[in-house]
Amino acid sequence: MRDILNDLDAGRSLSDVDPMRRAQKQMQTPRPRRFYKGVDVAEEEGKYRILLDGRAARTPAGAQIKLETEDAARLVAAEYDSQREHIDPMSMPVTRLVNTAIDGVSNDPQAVAEDILRYASSDLLCYRSGTPERLVRLQADAWDPVLDWAEGVLGARFVLAEGVMHVEQPRATIAAVSSYLRPRREPLRLAALHVMTTLTGSALLALAVEAQALDLEAAWSAAHVDEDWNISQWGEDAEALARREARKRDMMGAVALLEALRASFTA
Repeated sequence: MRDILNDLDAGRSLSDVDPMRRAQKQMQTPRPRRFYKGVDVAEEEGKYRILLDGRAARTPAGAQIKLETEDAARLVAAEYDSQREHIDPMSMPVTRLVNTAIDGVSNDPQAVAEDILRYASSDLLCYRSGTPERLVRLQADAWDPVLDWAEGVLGARFVLAEGVMHVEQPRATIAAVSSYLRPRREPLRLAALHVMTTLTGSALLALAVEAQALDLEAAWSAAHVDEDWNISQWGEDAEALARREARKRDMMGAVALLEALRASFTA
């Protein structure tokens, strides 16, 4: 299920989970030519379709793309419209996420929710450095407010650990996260949460962004406290920076889709 969630690209599984290596591999194979001229959005029975030369856009599995809000449909339409002579799936993060939700998440939302819970059981924010003091403070400044939010809103109190040794979280804590996640089972919403969770290594950051308790930039910075500390000590690596930028595009796509769908959420 996680392979499906990470991406559905032209009906295939991911060629590589690393976005940069994936892009390099895809550059070695011919990209499909843009086969349409016009892109539009049309309402049908309360949902919105993306039309390519008047024909409904479809997922890799052949399902019509139908979205709950016009704003969400226009995000996908804009990505289709931005394609030039060839179609570059890597430049279409919202479309790939929508395809994933329709073709994958909708078939087994429980498996997706359970994967998010697995991240919560070993959440990035719970694993702290003991030294140096400056890094300890940076982690606390970025992560403690999110843990406070989780305790206040989710009723989930997490146990912290120093280093990378696994610390088991209380059953009540994971149960509280599960309870909070339960009404958030719309496939698109759940897919976006899963993408944000895997990109940041933190279910709590993803849930805080979805709840508008944390904005995208703050969450992205919080997810990279350790990496930014290492950069400040040793300098930047161009390849690592390119991978991070590729991941951030996917994060931005997930957040944009959540915002576009927010009016349709029931909880």
